[in-house]
Amino acid sequence: QVRLVESGGGLVQAGDSLRLSCAASGRTINRYTMAWFRQGPGKEREFVAAVRYSGHTYYLDSVKGRFTISRDNAKNTVYLQMNSLKPEDTAVYSCAADQSIILSNIRQSVAYDHWGQGTQVTVSS
Repeated sequence: QVRLVESGGGLVQAGDSLRLSCAASGRTINRYTMAWFRQGPGKEREFVAAVRYSGHTYYLDSVKGRFTISRDNAKNTVYLQMNSLKPEDTAVYSCAADQSIILSNIRQSVAYDHWGQGTQVTVSS
């Protein structure tokens, strides 16, 4: 069983940056697809970014060029660097992992077996 713990959220102003971390334990994640999802107030959960074990990355269109997902397999940790934050980025950000997800499902939250508890990101205008 993979346990995921997110950290790094907080309250920032528009234009600021944050780096979220997702520390995994229980199993090594080097063969897992790792992803970040978010759920804003009154909104459904949405895909933000994912990184395959190959290193290939995928992003929500609205965060391309601002957010970067990366992984450090030696530390069993995944990161989400968020730059030029906007008020509409306000959400609870959750880390997810799956070992056998297929590419066509990479943006689907139901395809991931393991989830963290989430970390709040609030961007003020």
